[in-house]
Amino acid sequence: MNPIFDFLIAPYENYSLLHITLELVAVVLGLVSVWFAKQDNILVYPSGMISTGIFVYLLLQAGLIGDFMINAYYFIMSIYGWYFWTRRKEGKIEHPIARMNSKEKRVWFILFMIILLFVGGIYILFDKWKDWSAPLDTFTTALFFVGMWLMAKRKIENWTLWIIGDCIVVPLFAYRGLWMLSLQYLIFTILAIMAYLEWKRTLQQKRI
Repeated sequence: MNPIFDFLIAPYENYSLLHITLELVAVVLGLVSVWFAKQDNILVYPSGMISTGIFVYLLLQAGLIGDFMINAYYFIMSIYGWYFWTRRKEGKIEHPIARMNSKEKRVWFILFMIILLFVGGIYILFDKWKDWSAPLDTFTTALFFVGMWLMAKRKIENWTLWIIGDCIVVPLFAYRGLWMLSLQYLIFTILAIMAYLEWKRTLQQKRI
């Protein structure tokens, strides 16, 4: 059999059919969710909540503490984002796509540092800091935490953080043997770039 095929399939040999099916469903719904986010469509949240709910379970099984926490957080923030995106004032969307103001920039940096220290502390507490992937997982977790908060706020900068984080976790998930998840985040990267450009065009049209 092809060595590359063996390399891709080997990590799933010990997985149950249920786990493989769950990961596949979560990957598809995750991609659908990002596509809806790119379109500035409220359906980003129900589709994303199902996907992240599944990944909460799968990532805990894989021992990726940071990514387990981030997906649990995604689920909670999706509830907030769903509410925030649907708010209207005088028949118009109350919070359209926008850029961060000075106050929000300070908040995101403080939030990023808090999450960085918190997740790093969790890794050390559970004696998992020895693996080389732990610092990367900690860093991307902080990026994604802030990115999800900015997405819920409809701030265009969320896509910049997603792109940086996605580029890091693609090889990280592959190293862990989570190939479907790695492929998902590779596609996420492409969609995030497209989404940033589309949201940027939306902002430019508002100025005209």
